[in-house]
Amino acid sequence: MILIISKDNEITTTEVIKWLYHLGKNFIRVNEDEFFEIKMSNGKLALQSERNSFLLDDITSVWYRRGGIKFKRFHYQNDIVNIHMHETQHWLEDYVIHTLESKNHISKQRKSHVNKLIVLEVAQKVGLNVPRYFLADNTQDVKIGETIVKSITGNGVLQDIHKNYDGIMYTSVVHEEHPTNFFISFFQDKIEKDFEVRTFYLKGKIWSFAIISQNDEKTKVDFRKYNTAKPNRNVRYKLPADTEERVHQLMQNLDLDCGSIDFIKGVDGMFYFLEINTVGQFTALSSITNYSLEKEIAEYL
Repeated sequence: MILIISKDNEITTTEVIKWLYHLGKNFIRVNEDEFFEIKMSNGKLALQSERNSFLLDDITSVWYRRGGIKFKRFHYQNDIVNIHMHETQHWLEDYVIHTLESKNHISKQRKSHVNKLIVLEVAQKVGLNVPRYFLADNTQDVKIGETIVKSITGNGVLQDIHKNYDGIMYTSVVHEEHPTNFFISFFQDKIEKDFEVRTFYLKGKIWSFAIISQNDEKTKVDFRKYNTAKPNRNVRYKLPADTEERVHQLMQNLDLDCGSIDFIKGVDGMFYFLEINTVGQFTALSSITNYSLEKEIAEYL
């Protein structure tokens, strides 16, 4: 039995499930709004929610897509007992997650977020080109017009920043000095790019496509500022063999087996590593380039 850990209305999950049906594979889909109680069933550990119930021993493969398994916690009147049982439940939950992640799997719940700063350090150690970057709380060392600022976090979406509206933190060029200090921020040299490359990594296999975003002022700095009236051209692409090998080393060193990776090909001919998104979208890459990545995932599971 395959266990899929995801979120409601997650399109990529639905597309993979279509292939699981086609391949005749049995699965259970768990969404983040479920709360599971850890139980014993005939001497074996089981998870039970209002929608799903299964033995850990019956799970043969796990795909962590998004969200996470959440647990129901029991509370006790005595404060000391409550503290003790809170810790007991924590370690039991930890064991359940460990057991699931030790099975045949794609991605891990405990690896769903990576530290961008650590990733960049490791990327440099394996030999990938990384644009010069630094942390600062002022613009004293910022070269105006030649430096970008971007989020330190992997998720640049600010949910419900205004009523019924989300906000997105795009990569931006610094055009002027700031007169006062601010919270520590991430700055990086602006690379004059030829085009961008989005790469999908799965268990040692690599697929890439080029995004011709440089010719559009709207997407020139950050292709996520989509121009729906005149979309960027996207084509299949093959990274140099030495770059792909370094990507593989990077993912191994970070204990990651799946993720979306962003590169820039500079006008100087160099490939620059930007970041990894462990739960990034890849349906566009799959659809536009006919890579059938959803099928690849379904077949591995």
